[in-house]
Amino acid sequence: MSQVRWLVAGIGDITTKRVIPAIQAEPLSSLYGLVTRTLSKAEPYGVKAWDDFAAAIADPHIDAVYVATPVVHHAAQTIAALVAGKHVLCEKPMAMNHAEAVSMQCAAEETGRTFGIAYYRRMYPKVRRAKQLLAEGVIGRPVLAEINCQGWFEVVDGFRGWVVEPEMAGGGPLYDIASHRIDILNYLFGRPSRVTGQLSNVVHQTRVEDSATLLVEYENLVRGVVDVRWHSRVDRDEFRIIGTDGAIELTPLSGPTLRYPGGEEQLPCHGNVHYPCVENFVDALTGKAELAASGASSLWTDWVTEQVMRRAVV
Repeated sequence: MSQVRWLVAGIGDITTKRVIPAIQAEPLSSLYGLVTRTLSKAEPYGVKAWDDFAAAIADPHIDAVYVATPVVHHAAQTIAALVAGKHVLCEKPMAMNHAEAVSMQCAAEETGRTFGIAYYRRMYPKVRRAKQLLAEGVIGRPVLAEINCQGWFEVVDGFRGWVVEPEMAGGGPLYDIASHRIDILNYLFGRPSRVTGQLSNVVHQTRVEDSATLLVEYENLVRGVVDVRWHSRVDRDEFRIIGTDGAIELTPLSGPTLRYPGGEEQLPCHGNVHYPCVENFVDALTGKAELAASGASSLWTDWVTEQVMRRAVV
């Protein structure tokens, strides 16, 4: 494949600021078309535009689809695109529940198309370096990972209003920001085996939770504690891994600094955090690399969030 012609479904904050610029910057990629309910949003890009997803994916010139619509549409649109012969890179979280996530992966296997999820934090140089350090035994046996991501979010003038609608988003910060961090735990420690959690509305009385705390235990007995909140006016982005012989400190997760016993490194991420994700997907299509966040590996995050939704003490 000499060139990857992309269709992007959904013109929102993430696609305009990150995804579309990443596609336009990736050497083997080109933006072929856009799907949006408001066709005028596509006019600045000078490409084909549809307000109907089914009609768009019928275009034989499209090679890959980036699904960036609300979570409720991820499964149906991903499966439809795969069946239409397109490769798919889907926004996180993968789906509304684990069953939907499994159906998406089954469709990818049945069609033989490449299917990935935009868990771009797997591509952070410091996260990949931490995985290497864990394998080298720098902190002995890892036993506990602690993650806190807290900030203030409320819908203002309708901006991202769908995120607080459970029928559209699935959940609140559990789906929106915890999913990225659960995925990192899965990436570092393997398959989760047990989950418990609590959801609450401490400040914002919306139809989704404004805070979530969960405990994930892995098959290797590492435990991960994840706390995410939409009601803190003090931003926190903390991540540390504790082992029998020391700790790896990644706080702030989106910053460059990585500390571990005997060392400190500065490993900044790309200026556009979606670019390495798009680049990796194209490299996977062209046989240059393995897919960093496949559907098969990413669906375990949906398994974790579903366990929390089922068992949460509210």
